[in-house]
Amino acid sequence: MPRRTATMLASTLMLIALLCAGVFIRVPYAEMSPGPTVNTLGDHGGEPVLHISGRKTYPTSGHLNMTTVRVTSADYKMNLVEAVYGWLAHDNKVVPHDTLYPDGKTEEQSTQENAEEFSQSQESAKVAALKELDIPVKSWVIVSTVLKGSPAEGKLHAGDVIKSVDGTAVKAPEDVAKLVTKHKPGEKVRFTIVPAKAQAAAEKENRTPTEVQNVTITTAKSDDTGEDRAIVGISAGTDHTFPFTIDIKLADVGGPSAGLMFALGIYDKLTPGNLTGGTFVAGTGTIDDEGKVGPIGGIEMKTVGAREKGAKYFLTPKDNCATAAGDVPDGLTLVKVDTIGDALGALKDIRSGDTADLPKCTTKG
Repeated sequence: MPRRTATMLASTLMLIALLCAGVFIRVPYAEMSPGPTVNTLGDHGGEPVLHISGRKTYPTSGHLNMTTVRVTSADYKMNLVEAVYGWLAHDNKVVPHDTLYPDGKTEEQSTQENAEEFSQSQESAKVAALKELDIPVKSWVIVSTVLKGSPAEGKLHAGDVIKSVDGTAVKAPEDVAKLVTKHKPGEKVRFTIVPAKAQAAAEKENRTPTEVQNVTITTAKSDDTGEDRAIVGISAGTDHTFPFTIDIKLADVGGPSAGLMFALGIYDKLTPGNLTGGTFVAGTGTIDDEGKVGPIGGIEMKTVGAREKGAKYFLTPKDNCATAAGDVPDGLTLVKVDTIGDALGALKDIRSGDTADLPKCTTKG
């Protein structure tokens, strides 16, 4: 066999061996890629994403699209070839597996957490939109979760309304921890609550609940390092009663990052005219009850997905701007927002065509 032919054959066999090895070698990485975008003003799966009843609504047009990111599942074992391909692909991003699934989190645990965050983002979106419209919303502090094996287990339950701690009225979720940590571990703390079932019944009957209970719990020492800190093993949150019904229906989506776009969609449906002026606007960002917009993950994937669907403007959380501006899809303008008010101001400029002074993202923020 001629030497040149033998060399080419050896090289080919070596390449095949390397490719085979790459297929079988598993690496601790996961992949992110652009996911679907959904118009919050439109339909999805044959029904409106936003449905409002009990209040006058107005026709809308254009797009206010929320954006998503696809990720490989927690139990997916990426091979070396896939990892290299992902690193080289412009629209994908390969990250350490623990970035998406920390502490060995399972697929089921991640899905549950994402569902809870998605539900909370919907509530905050409703509150933020209605507050921006000066529509009153009733709010109260509740038990969000009870840690298994904690002193509160069996005594407090998710959904219980916390009226006071040791006789001091509770006005915000953070008040609960402050009042509990005034105690030393092993001391008793008294919660005054309205049980979750009683609260739900009162809401259904449109009355103020009267079923108040006092619950005494012996505090335990937290697992934190440093100074001893008293805990009872709950997290507190906020629940709301709205003056009319706002339903958000969107299956197979999780996480908190659609909050801003849901809030804008609700605002648009409750006000005359069109927020976008018919323009295709997409965006992302968490939102809290006060309308503050927070950063999200996978911003580069979301801008790509939005532009592929036809978006011209992308509402970008202020804290994501520097990263997003590093690789902007052609034809897409990144608009920096920090609050729902910022977003509404930007949309006013977009629909009027006066976009020269839009607050645009740069690599500096």
